[in-house]
Amino acid sequence: MLELLKKSAVEQHTAIKNKEISAVELTKASLERIKTVDEKLGAFNSLTEETALETAKKVDEKIAKGEELPILAGVPLALKDNMNLVGSKTTASSKILENFVSPYNATATQKLLDNLIPIVGKANLDEFAMGSSNENSAFKKVHNPWNLNKVPGGSSGGSAASVASCEAALALGSDTGGSIRLPASFCGIVGMKPTYGKVSRYGLIAFASSLDQIGPFARTVEDAAALLEVISGYDKHDSTSLKLPVENYTSSLSYDIKGKKIGVVKELMVEGLAPDVQKAMQSAIDTYKSLGAEVVEISLPNIKHSIGIYYILATAECSSNLARFDGVRYGHRTADASNLMELYCKSRAEGFGPEVKRRIMLGTYALSSGYYDAYYKKAQQMRRVVTDDFLKAFSSVDVLIAPTCPNTAFDLGSKTEDPLAMYLTDIATIGANLAGIPAISVPAGFDSDGMPIGLQIMSPQLTEAKLFNFAYKFEQEHDYYKQLANL
Repeated sequence: MLELLKKSAVEQHTAIKNKEISAVELTKASLERIKTVDEKLGAFNSLTEETALETAKKVDEKIAKGEELPILAGVPLALKDNMNLVGSKTTASSKILENFVSPYNATATQKLLDNLIPIVGKANLDEFAMGSSNENSAFKKVHNPWNLNKVPGGSSGGSAASVASCEAALALGSDTGGSIRLPASFCGIVGMKPTYGKVSRYGLIAFASSLDQIGPFARTVEDAAALLEVISGYDKHDSTSLKLPVENYTSSLSYDIKGKKIGVVKELMVEGLAPDVQKAMQSAIDTYKSLGAEVVEISLPNIKHSIGIYYILATAECSSNLARFDGVRYGHRTADASNLMELYCKSRAEGFGPEVKRRIMLGTYALSSGYYDAYYKKAQQMRRVVTDDFLKAFSSVDVLIAPTCPNTAFDLGSKTEDPLAMYLTDIATIGANLAGIPAISVPAGFDSDGMPIGLQIMSPQLTEAKLFNFAYKFEQEHDYYKQLANL
């Protein structure tokens, strides 16, 4: 059964359609795999067996009646634990929401259920999606399936680890500054952030509302493209949702890229790049040249400011969004308060972890009287400048490429005492969030220690089909995606 779990989501779906295995059997195998390996991995906060098996049963009933199956029906999926699923705990890996049970489904979750995709569990994450290593979870750390002493990347580390370890063929994550692409890179799988507004954020616990976006994890580009088809589309519940038709992304994967122009981001290829990552980037450039694409150097002069811009805007929005967790309406409430102010203060002090507190304080400071213009307003102006750099770049090239991260997965605990070093891990991914453009990380080789390296590809807003096309053409030239962690 492990051999089937190692297959791609499309292959698993085909096996179900061809009656080689039932959806219930596959879902049970996935749940059994989680019970076997997750004690050492820590990828899941909770399992949702009943919901998953109920969904799988519906798939088998459809097959028995000879009815058509929706795309990816029957394929087990892990849901990041900051998205609502009715009847399940949605904790955001925080003590403050430790016992919160979802009263409604997120729109993305509902789309999964409508397409009969079994949700096997809620995946661990950095608390409230704040972190780059998945060490900030209030419950347990997530370990990298390729080396259990290494981080899986964050904040969607549980989602990435579950796919890389074949606990699930698919997963959903959220990406605010690289939280899908970074774990995908560190865990050797595909992770994709769509154009802002492409996927509804309704039912996603907000971190930074102008940056957050839900996206797919998978082991192949085709699987990721199919999953994005499932979850994208307009939603009246989300005012930032784009009123556009859902595209068939899988139909455009094999288009020829001969004569297309690829820009290598100069500023992300300089100092601080690990030698093995540098080599993998050169190999990627050579691969695209062999496919007939023209590769040129492109400058994004203001990308160097993206970390500073991001950590003002994201913390300001987090400070505002997390004000709702006050111990009054839902979530953790202190048992020891003599007045309302004490209730607020103690509930939040007991419920939030150190990284969340740090970001709330940074954001509150940036928004405070006398500092708003100097920090928040200036950061918004610089965000526009960074976005204009991308627009200028895309006027002369089809896509941009860069490393997903300057380095491969680092040791657990090695950066926890140095928040700035941790923040710099996202240097290559944050720009796409600021500009609201789609970006994908695909496996691009391994370092000398056997840890995965990710190649990041970025394209203009609403050109997901083009992005998947370039990613797929690269993927098919190598067997990186076929290599799995030996767990």
